[in-house]
Order: sequence, then C-alpha cells, then structure tokens
Amino acid sequence: MRRRPPRLIHLSPEEVTYLEQLVRDGRTEQRIARRARILLEMADPATIVSELADRLGQDRRTIWALCRRFEALGVDVVKDSYRPGRPRELSPPPASRGRAPGVQ
Repeated sequence: MRRRPPRLIHLSPEEVTYLEQLVRDGRTEQRIARRARILLEMADPATIVSELADRLGQDRRTIWALCRRFEALGVDVVKDSYRPGRPRELSPPPASRGRAPGVQ
C-alpha cells in the first residue's frame, strides 16, 4: 500500500504546552481536543496518518486539511472558525395556564 510521506508539523514549546492543556482540560469541547491531539501526533515523525485516522475515527483527508490549515493560520485552527449566518435563537418556554408566555 502506497502511503504519502508525512510533512512534519513544527510546534514551538509554547504551542505544545497550549495543545496539551487543551487535551488534558476536562472542560474543553471534544472536537477542539481532537484537533489538538491530531496536531500533537503529527509533530511526531513516526506518525502514520492512516493509523492515526483509524485510531481517532477521522478521515485521512480531514487530518491533512487540518495540517495545511495549521501551516497557514497557526495554532488557532483548533478553535472553531467564524461562520456567518443567522444566529441561533431559543424560543421561550410554553405559556402556563393563566400566565404570559415565558413567565414561570
């Protein structure tokens, strides 16, 4: 099976510390922690992308795309990017008998 030779990601010690904190912090959203894990793994020259993809349940193209975005934008790629559009709105709770909507 032919595999693409990985282009290593070069992380500074500050970036490594930041990414490891994201992975260890129990309050970090899992999609952000997963991106941090990918970047940390891709900094290791022994990493095989297809094995990493299988282990994390991701597609190889997703991992490569994250690496290319990291090269262009830096460590901030682990966070979600701005997405324009209509903001989500929560509807008020249903009205109770004899009360105005949203009043409890």
